[in-house]
Amino acid sequence: MRRAKPEKREILPDSRFNSVNLQTLVQHVLKRGKKSTAVRLIYDAMDLIKERTEKNPLDVFDGALKNVGPAMEVRPRRVGGATYQVPMEVSTDRRTTLAIRWLLSAARDRSGKSFSDKLASELIDAFNETGSAIRKRDETHKMAEANRAFSHYRV
Repeated sequence: MRRAKPEKREILPDSRFNSVNLQTLVQHVLKRGKKSTAVRLIYDAMDLIKERTEKNPLDVFDGALKNVGPAMEVRPRRVGGATYQVPMEVSTDRRTTLAIRWLLSAARDRSGKSFSDKLASELIDAFNETGSAIRKRDETHKMAEANRAFSHYRV
């Protein structure tokens, strides 16, 4: 086990929308160090969102993150030789991380033309409370609700 928690690195906001969450999304899309490609893909997705919804794409993105982020999750806890799935509240940092992870995996699994198109569609669906990422959040909440009996094992 760790002695101390590592200090959080400060993430600088992106250049176009001045959003830290959008920059975090860029870092998660990043593959093989190709940051300019990741930035281009995300900005293309934001342009598509603006085109399709006639709303501010940053508002749609923030709304999607808020909708997909889970409030509760289950964590395994060993008590006397048995492992229980204990429901716990999710911290805000982990909530955004999970939301971004689920949105990207749902966008990658989607059928479509380009990644920008798939990401834009998934963000719009998440904003409207539909789509695969929302289903994932609902499954997580159902699991936490089903294991509510073990909530007294919370750390």
